[in-house]
Amino acid sequence: MPELPEVETIRRELEKEVVGRKVKSVEVDGKKSIKRQTPEEFINGLVGAKITGSQRKGKYLLMPLDNGQVLIVHLRMSGQLRRATPKDEVEKHTHVTITFTQGGQLRFIDPRTFGEMFLATPDEISSEIEELSNLGVDPVETPMSWVDFGHLLRSKSQSLKAFLTDQSMIAGIGNIYADEILFDSGLRYDRETGSLTTQEIRRLYRSLVEILHEAIKYNGSTLGDGQYVDLFGKAGDYQSHHQVYDREKQPCRRCRRNDIVKTKVASRSTFYCEVCQV
Repeated sequence: MPELPEVETIRRELEKEVVGRKVKSVEVDGKKSIKRQTPEEFINGLVGAKITGSQRKGKYLLMPLDNGQVLIVHLRMSGQLRRATPKDEVEKHTHVTITFTQGGQLRFIDPRTFGEMFLATPDEISSEIEELSNLGVDPVETPMSWVDFGHLLRSKSQSLKAFLTDQSMIAGIGNIYADEILFDSGLRYDRETGSLTTQEIRRLYRSLVEILHEAIKYNGSTLGDGQYVDLFGKAGDYQSHHQVYDREKQPCRRCRRNDIVKTKVASRSTFYCEVCQV
């Protein structure tokens, strides 16, 4: 699933390529990608509207419209937003096509159909849509002090990986970046939040911020399945900088003495070094 760096990469591209454009027509292929309203309601809410902004809340993309509604996209496992022209071949699993009056299209492609697009008002986003209204701190959009981070960390007793991937605590982090952050900070995935020293809290917060910004710089991570690409179909490059994620049985790049270990935690893969993380 695309995480904060991947979604932020797309948000920045949407800001350059889509903001200011007016919707001429919308095609919806089937109902699997439009789950919270009928396709007709979705189409009618978009046609004639101008996209006025490009925002992100955690792993969600939000595009405010000049009619008071917001176009919301959640890519989930395999969703892609792609810039195209009407002459471009329509790829398999293209479920929504938005055509602009100025020319060009925005296509939503999703082989596994877990992703979605829908329209909502700002009030619905802030109070009625639980996944959005209950999101925690966004470490890129809303930087905090390490002291405030420490208070948040100790507000709930849970393992460090559970804390980092808890969207009500920190918004936007999933499996990939939780593992990379924990390795960078030298902390095990199963350490309890209340067990960290002041120095470890500062180290964890520094790693969190630095890893996310570094991943954004490289346009996110594209794994072996190739499902994440940016608005132009280009893969990210941060996977070549991964220290632990998806590197099972490969030598640790820090200690050189131990192979990266893979384990399952709450049915999710976790990668770490038994020597470098304590």
